[in-house]
Amino acid sequence: MATSILSIGQSALAAAQAGLSTTGHNIANASTPGYSRQVVIQGAAQPQNFGFGFMGQGTQISTVQRVYNEYLGVQVQSAQASQSGLDTYYTQIKQIDNMLADSTAGLSPSLQDFFSGIQAMASNPSNVPARQAVLSSADALAGRFQSLAGQLNEISQGVNSQIQSSVSSINSYAQQIAQLNDSIGKAQRATGQPPNDLLDQRDQLVLDLNKEIKATVVKQGDGSYNVFIGNGQSLVVGTTTSKLVSVASATDLSKIVVAYQSSSGSTIPLSESSLVGGQLGGLAEFRSKTLEPAQNALGRVAIGLASTVNAQHSLGQDLNGNLGGALFTLASPVVNANTGNTGSAVVTASISDAGALTTSDYRLQYDGSNYTLTRLSDNTATTFAPAALPQTVDGVTINVSTAPAAGDNFLIRPTANGASGIGVAISDPALLAAAAPIRASAASGNTGTGTIGAGSVNTPPPPNANLQQPVTITFTSATTYNVTGTGTGNPTGLTYTPGATISYNGWSTSISGTPAAGDSFTVASNTGGVGDSRNALLLGDLQTSNTLGNGTTSYQGAYSQFVSEIGNKTRELEVTSTAASNLLSQATLSAQNESGVNLDEEAANLLRYQQAYQAAGKVMQIASQLFDVLLSIGQ
Repeated sequence: MATSILSIGQSALAAAQAGLSTTGHNIANASTPGYSRQVVIQGAAQPQNFGFGFMGQGTQISTVQRVYNEYLGVQVQSAQASQSGLDTYYTQIKQIDNMLADSTAGLSPSLQDFFSGIQAMASNPSNVPARQAVLSSADALAGRFQSLAGQLNEISQGVNSQIQSSVSSINSYAQQIAQLNDSIGKAQRATGQPPNDLLDQRDQLVLDLNKEIKATVVKQGDGSYNVFIGNGQSLVVGTTTSKLVSVASATDLSKIVVAYQSSSGSTIPLSESSLVGGQLGGLAEFRSKTLEPAQNALGRVAIGLASTVNAQHSLGQDLNGNLGGALFTLASPVVNANTGNTGSAVVTASISDAGALTTSDYRLQYDGSNYTLTRLSDNTATTFAPAALPQTVDGVTINVSTAPAAGDNFLIRPTANGASGIGVAISDPALLAAAAPIRASAASGNTGTGTIGAGSVNTPPPPNANLQQPVTITFTSATTYNVTGTGTGNPTGLTYTPGATISYNGWSTSISGTPAAGDSFTVASNTGGVGDSRNALLLGDLQTSNTLGNGTTSYQGAYSQFVSEIGNKTRELEVTSTAASNLLSQATLSAQNESGVNLDEEAANLLRYQQAYQAAGKVMQIASQLFDVLLSIGQ
């Protein structure tokens, strides 16, 4: 009986010691990320039948298990992926919002200064300092476009670097999860018991993985984790891993994208839409939905401004009496052939109507018979035969040198480099075309009351070859007139209608009043028109004209819309990111309430196990004394 009491005491002592050790382990890891509280699972030992009944034989420990709720764990992982993705998107877009919100660094002040300079020149067109001020403000405006484009490009390069870093982290986590799958499996097979700390480490790695990308875990029958990302691509299967690789985009070598490399070594590019959640998903969404559209929107304003100002400037006359040239230089559309193309076709694109430009990129694909041009912002597709080339869509004219191979495709970015490529084409203030190239006048000997308007150029560039050739309008009566001059065809007997438009050689004018027979009027080159500011006034009018968006908005309007969209998206992400952080905190708190270490509770357990340990020791002491009594009887 003493032996039985001793063994019971020993089992009690072992159980108390296990409780003390486990409690101490909990206290030691109270601040360890991902640690789950552990508890000793014990039960009564098999009783022994003594004939008069069954006597207890003490206690036995069946296992030490962690307190972990898989459902709550999955909730935390999902909330983590969402929060990390939104926070990353918000952090990135905040850079653009801060850049545009800076009143000194934005585009609006430079845009206003440029047109204010033109208005000042219009007030004194022969004044060289006023002309120089226009060129200086044009330089500043182009510089502001370039500066903003440069900052957006720096953000783009930063996204590339962060994608590479995130991919590296994802691969590291996948490798560690696979290694833990192996270690956990070996431990369970060897002991039949759960290696709790290894299980916690694996779950923490899954949580860390969700900070980088949303990952789905499927637990296998042997306890190992299979981990999937994106559209079901396996990252971990048991002890085998696949990995992600960061590579240059096939259609834009300056852009780092993500590809999936299976365990067999094959590489498959992943679409940005398949990268969901986590930092990687946030970066991909930011780039596709905000950064690239921002570059395109800024480029559209730059190209629209340069194109329309150049067009009007070319219809004017400079101080040297020559027709105006381009005031701004502008970049051509970007056309990138897919690196996987097998044909040798060269695709070119040019801006044919800046007012019709959108902020979208386009994909041109050839199937062996027809071309399909897809506007990527809304996936609107246009299919046409090779005979329909060149093809003009949304103000962009596209042509192909020779037929591509079937399956070849090209990325066309009409406005992506617009802001970085704008510059000032002239440096001599005398070359600013402030004057109109024509001047209308009445003969000094006219006897009637007829007057002729100043006249204006009415055709888009390039100017009519005979624009400045002298044209004479001679009245043969009060109601009829003849026209003579190069390019007019010299018509006779034309009916006069007061105020009606008279147009030849790319110009328009009108005559009012009552001319007398023999009266004549002349439209000719504006020789010596240094004090003329008619074209400068037309240039100034462009500031408020709806020149972009198919005639729906001005330069400032298009820029303000772009700034507003960035601001609104930033505010939206600020709210949703905060909400996601709150949801993550709530999910984490729920999991910690069940699995976390409560130091007050563990302190109470220490006292409880200490008392149990002392009591077990007392049992063993009494058993020893009883055994001594038995020995003394034998003596």
